[in-house]
Amino acid sequence: MKKNLSLAHCMDIPLAGCTGSNYPETSGGGSSSECMQQSDVMSVLKEAYIYAFPLVLMDATKTVSVNTERPGNGKAPINQFLHGDNTADAEFKTVVTPNVDTVYSQVWLDLSVEPLIFTMPDTDRFFNVQLLDAWTNTADVLTKPGFYAITSPVWNGILPQEVTRINIPTDMAWFIGRCILKNRYDIENVTEIQNKMSLVPLSAYISEKEYKAPEGTYKKENDYIPVDKVFSMGFEEFFTKANELMIQNPPSKEDKDILKKISAVNVGPGLKFDKKILGADVPLLWSDFIKGLKDELIRKGSKFSVKMGQWSYFGRPIGDFGTEYDYRAMIALGGLGANTLDVALYAKTNTDDTGERMSGKHTYRIHFSSVPPVLEKGFWSVTAYGSDDFLIDNHLKRYCINDRSYYAINDDGTFDITVSANEPENVSNWLPVNEDEFHLYMRIYYPDMDRINKWTAPVITVKE
Repeated sequence: MKKNLSLAHCMDIPLAGCTGSNYPETSGGGSSSECMQQSDVMSVLKEAYIYAFPLVLMDATKTVSVNTERPGNGKAPINQFLHGDNTADAEFKTVVTPNVDTVYSQVWLDLSVEPLIFTMPDTDRFFNVQLLDAWTNTADVLTKPGFYAITSPVWNGILPQEVTRINIPTDMAWFIGRCILKNRYDIENVTEIQNKMSLVPLSAYISEKEYKAPEGTYKKENDYIPVDKVFSMGFEEFFTKANELMIQNPPSKEDKDILKKISAVNVGPGLKFDKKILGADVPLLWSDFIKGLKDELIRKGSKFSVKMGQWSYFGRPIGDFGTEYDYRAMIALGGLGANTLDVALYAKTNTDDTGERMSGKHTYRIHFSSVPPVLEKGFWSVTAYGSDDFLIDNHLKRYCINDRSYYAINDDGTFDITVSANEPENVSNWLPVNEDEFHLYMRIYYPDMDRINKWTAPVITVKE
């Protein structure tokens, strides 16, 4: 059999040992049934992979993030705060396209035992907490000070009167607190806000005794880049892990149709994936599928793209995806932990006004005729990322220009950002890159969507 076999030319070979109710029947004269063909199996496995990819990626990210005995060095044990002491830099590789406007307070939550009580302090600035379930959907966004019980929906119990219950659909969850850093001298004020936060088990909250969080564990083999780890998995390892994770992180009721479909290849909560259902050429097809996955997801997700001048952003249902599984996988791959549109708009471009891809071989001007329109406590920024989707190292340690930057304004009230690998004479409006290709994200937090639709987005031109 040819080694360059493509899915479109797969031979329709019935799978050995394929019997039983897990496989859809094809009637012939109303009396006979046939097993799924190999090409059908591969097609369903692709759908199953895209469906389960965000769940497996979340688990891999959690495994890396909690791989420590105590908080520090970018990690914290389960159910414990990892408070950032600054914004991300070029060494940060845990999540692609990281935000550098806010200081993060993160917790990977295990809600299988009891609720966790979070104390959210009052602040004078943008500060919210996004709670994501194991499937990367935003379960809730906390914006008001108070006491919150973060719990699985199956927990039965009585909460103190002052505590508001927040249900998360899965036992695994990701707590992402974002607190804006106004300038480089503002970190002490952010630290003060962090010190006022509290997260303890319900039993400890009720007892009012001093709570000491347990130590975590460290395993060298759990130090990896999450996306690379997931892509390195073979199909058997991936689907075995997915099936295990779906037990404590159940799919939603909306997923019943795809669950029925992928159960035919033994993918689903608690099912036992068996590689014997696959033919000899599937590993090669699988490798080709993984290599082309990013481009395939971008193509399928393009229908959710909204143009904004030279820029484009992904619209609803970002952050709360429902049954848009391709879209959910694409966003997980491009930037795990995306907010819903009412919280943040992420506009991206990788080309100039002529349609040419941007690289550090040229110098660019980003011209703003006016600032992005935001609601109260909203803000904006423009951040540069390399072709690997991580921040670009530079001697200024400057990764973005934002509404808190000390940039110069033109006489007519407009302003320009210079993007280049070579340092210009005036660095106040300079966004450094290297000589490779790069792309830009313009983040607009608490966007005023009524005004956004009428706003002229910045134009990018080549200066030299």
